[in-house]
Amino acid sequence: MADAAEQQREQLNSGTKEVAESHRFDESALAAWMQANVEGYAGPLEVRQFKGGQSNPTYQLITPGKKYVLRRKPPGKLLPSAHAVDREYKVITALYPTGFPVARSYGLCTDDSVIGTMFYVMDMVEGRILWDQQLPAYEPAERHAIFMAKIKTLADLHNTDYQAIGLGDYGKPGNYMGRQVDRWTKQYKASETAHIEEMERLIDWLPKTLPEQERTSIVHGDYRLDNMVIHPTEARVIAVLDWELGTLGEPLADFTYLLMNWVNGTISQLPDLKAHGIPTIEEAVEAYCERTGRSGLHDLDWFLSYNMFRLAGICQGIVGRVRDGTANSPQAAAMAERVPLLAKSAWTYAQRAGA
Repeated sequence: MADAAEQQREQLNSGTKEVAESHRFDESALAAWMQANVEGYAGPLEVRQFKGGQSNPTYQLITPGKKYVLRRKPPGKLLPSAHAVDREYKVITALYPTGFPVARSYGLCTDDSVIGTMFYVMDMVEGRILWDQQLPAYEPAERHAIFMAKIKTLADLHNTDYQAIGLGDYGKPGNYMGRQVDRWTKQYKASETAHIEEMERLIDWLPKTLPEQERTSIVHGDYRLDNMVIHPTEARVIAVLDWELGTLGEPLADFTYLLMNWVNGTISQLPDLKAHGIPTIEEAVEAYCERTGRSGLHDLDWFLSYNMFRLAGICQGIVGRVRDGTANSPQAAAMAERVPLLAKSAWTYAQRAGA
């Protein structure tokens, strides 16, 4: 049932490899830092690089008694405000004591002289990372349970009292959608390699039609199945990963990003979601609303249009990094084909929302 592209994606992204030449660093300097800063650390240290991830290089640190994960800013020319590993560290460190599923953090190093760029170290959480959203290896009942766990975990994040856990300054209050539209417009323009008419229309239309923000919560920014670790045997999320785009903001932007897979992802290709065990988009909305005390979702088409526009901006950023020679993925060049398709789809939803 998994198509060849998904299987290839899983092979390309799963597991570890030798550290890429462009991402090597002084491992003895890291070992000395770990010795001084990581509680319970005992070497010797072996460093491997995770295959997945377009943005922040991520490494597996292996010691005789324990495995850790290191995430760092990439070396080279970077877009402004991107790759903020210190913000990732801040949010997981605040969330961990609440019981929300994140890895335990051990330390942040802002001294570039250690390995060349800022980094942090956290626990390696062992479990399942599921790349194919159709979950071909599972029975319908387990697929359903995994999807409901994913929705529940996002609702739990949005219900977390960010002020109470010291994240009152994790983002600016209010006008989240306005700032996001502005941010992704700028990122898109900074990386632009071709004129796309639909992107120009969206850049004009989105800021004029911003929905009112009713709630503010912690938002993950890239919440999807392959950015979480599922328990080895239970349908339960045990770690949410990759907080690079996290901030305080509009929770509906986060939730409707999750819905993208029903709209133009692999789930949308399934002929019968119910038979497959995956909740319909209506059931997903209902489950989320129930857990967050909402009576329904407003401006759904607007948010779907925005999310496709944003995804086009993210993909264009990767295309720009290929141009600038700093891309961290063999598939990055293929992103160039996705940008105009996402732009067209975004404009279709904009028209449904009244554009």
